[in-house]
Amino acid sequence: MKLAQVATIALFAVLAAQPLAAQDDVRSKDMELTENAPTAPPVAEKREHSYSHHGITISDPYHWLKDQSYPVVDDEDVLDYVKAENAWFEARMAPQQGLVDTIYEELKGRVKEDDSSVPQKDGDWIYWSKFDEGQEYRKWYRRPAAGGDEVLILDENALAEGKDYFRLGALSVSNNGRFLAYSSDDNGSERYTARIKDLETGELLADELTNLRGGLTWVAKDTALVYGPSTEEWRTLEAKLHVIGTPVESDATLYKEEDQSFGVGAGLSAQEDWLVIATGDNETSEVRLVRADDPTGEQILIKPRVKGVEYDVDIRDGKLYVHTNDEHVNFRLATANLDAPGEWETLIAGSDEFYLTGFELYKDFYVTEGRLNGLDQVQVRSYADASKITPIAFPEASYSAGLSNNPEYDVDKLRLVYESMVTPDSVYDFHLADARLELLKQQEIPSGYDASLYTTERLTIEARDGTMVPVSVVYRKDRPAGAGPLHLYAYGAYGYAVPPGFSSSRLSLLDRGMAFAIAHIRGGDDLGRRWYLQGKLNERTNTFNDFVDVAKGLVAKGYTEKGMLSASGGSAGGELMGVIVNTDPDLWGAVVAHVPFVDVLNTMLDESLPLTPGEWPEWGDPIRSKQAFAYILSYSPYDQVSAQVYPPMLVTAGLNDPRVTYWEPAKWVALLRDTKTDDNELLLKTNMGAGHGGKSGRFASLYETAEEYAFILWQLGLAGE
Repeated sequence: MKLAQVATIALFAVLAAQPLAAQDDVRSKDMELTENAPTAPPVAEKREHSYSHHGITISDPYHWLKDQSYPVVDDEDVLDYVKAENAWFEARMAPQQGLVDTIYEELKGRVKEDDSSVPQKDGDWIYWSKFDEGQEYRKWYRRPAAGGDEVLILDENALAEGKDYFRLGALSVSNNGRFLAYSSDDNGSERYTARIKDLETGELLADELTNLRGGLTWVAKDTALVYGPSTEEWRTLEAKLHVIGTPVESDATLYKEEDQSFGVGAGLSAQEDWLVIATGDNETSEVRLVRADDPTGEQILIKPRVKGVEYDVDIRDGKLYVHTNDEHVNFRLATANLDAPGEWETLIAGSDEFYLTGFELYKDFYVTEGRLNGLDQVQVRSYADASKITPIAFPEASYSAGLSNNPEYDVDKLRLVYESMVTPDSVYDFHLADARLELLKQQEIPSGYDASLYTTERLTIEARDGTMVPVSVVYRKDRPAGAGPLHLYAYGAYGYAVPPGFSSSRLSLLDRGMAFAIAHIRGGDDLGRRWYLQGKLNERTNTFNDFVDVAKGLVAKGYTEKGMLSASGGSAGGELMGVIVNTDPDLWGAVVAHVPFVDVLNTMLDESLPLTPGEWPEWGDPIRSKQAFAYILSYSPYDQVSAQVYPPMLVTAGLNDPRVTYWEPAKWVALLRDTKTDDNELLLKTNMGAGHGGKSGRFASLYETAEEYAFILWQLGLAGE
């Protein structure tokens, strides 16, 4: 059942905080804080600590901010420092409270409070989710496809009641429609607990699976679930089978990965007759198949892993379809027989122009997705005639589009999503019979939105090595002519392409005269797989150079000027922020670094951390390679802080974050405070009960966005706009 995909999309799309009712409590506490507000920023104690690798010794006086009992954080010195930084953040932002409140009301006014998803048929049922007015979290519903009343199958609000944090993970209905398996996280640590609900009786079964990551897959005729337990280091190294009603201790291990750098996941094939068990890291993969009705039976290894070769697999009527980069960097699609699964015959050859990002199989056709010149492509293809291709045409020159949730195998239309920097999120059905797009829903902006007031452009700007970097820009048509304030955003890692999509929150900047630009820098795969490879490992600095060169290019083209540029990025994009304030501090009028990966060298040297072994193919292994050690050291933001003027900066962290641990931004800010030569604002805000994505819920995250925007406008001298 692909309903689980819908939950996953919701999981990453909805980043929010505590219930609205709690907002007034938060603000009253903040006002109490201002009465005893600090008058100077906290100064972290320096404690002698150093380490040596490859004959190089490095001093790290803020090493103590890493709680040695982590993942438990109970060191009072650490907590006192983090709380002191939070108090300083509150004190410095207090004069901007009116602006924060104004922007928050703007953001909230653009959210349709009683919103719902477009219903989608899956077997005998039609499923959808919706928000009720004033509520933070979704409710999940279904009704019989043959007709009948709607039934509430899961209420996230009830599950979140009394909790400061809540995040729904997997959501999976059994094939017979009787059972709902779901998982949730109540502290941001990304350790999920799964329960099973009997949808016929409404009762929860006694079964409880704890400490999970990943999905929940129904097998063995809906009598069992495949799941992935997490290790103490947040690694998913097993696919396990839980039979309903049996002790968890007796769960069978279907597959166990010995390589600590790999991660294991599982799902069903298009016809839901095979369980697909995949393992891999950021550059290598390996796949096994086993019958879904006999998950403990004999497994079929598709092809043994080869370093640098990625592949994923689906199967239709006994024929394998393999998406792989074995012959071309931009991937090809191949087929194979089940009795010779490793002998791949090309169906769609790799192309320098077209980047094949994925495929889906259906009864009468299959669909390929990819990018051409950086723009999303969706193509319907014939099994019988390889030359018969129906591209789905989209109306704008720059956009983001792709397949949405299509849970059924036998369909005559496809559910798609579409948006651009001026067109709100839109849901379409593509009718195959007449190649017609039918608009089902477009994001509603209750406070009003007139797309004709805005315009978007796609530029290319030359980087210092001659590479042309795409840039997507949006601004109001009545923006005053000449250089003005501009916000620049990028990510630039893991092959993630930042889509030129719509943001209702962004309007609060655009309506104050700012332009907003996305730099499609190397490290993402916007222009194909090579674009990604040119921004990783020993070419990582291309990512940082691209961003700086795009900023300078936007200045040269008259879109903005030095000091009127703000920039932001999160996680690996936060690392980017750390580098660019070290290398080109005078460019930026304000920088926001969300959960920034800035202590790169220390993290890549610590094999005990959750993600480190799996990250070496992305960043390099400084433990075993002197060259990797030296290269990472040359750009690691924490290690390259120097005595210079830095721009105003807002930094965020999550105390329970397993991806970028809280001490990375904490150590960085402590070192910056001690080293920089200016008195520009430097603020650190740590969410004490949240993780990598910030707080949970749909409204209170808007409050954090309002704080970010208020900081940017304040520092650019636009707070009164």
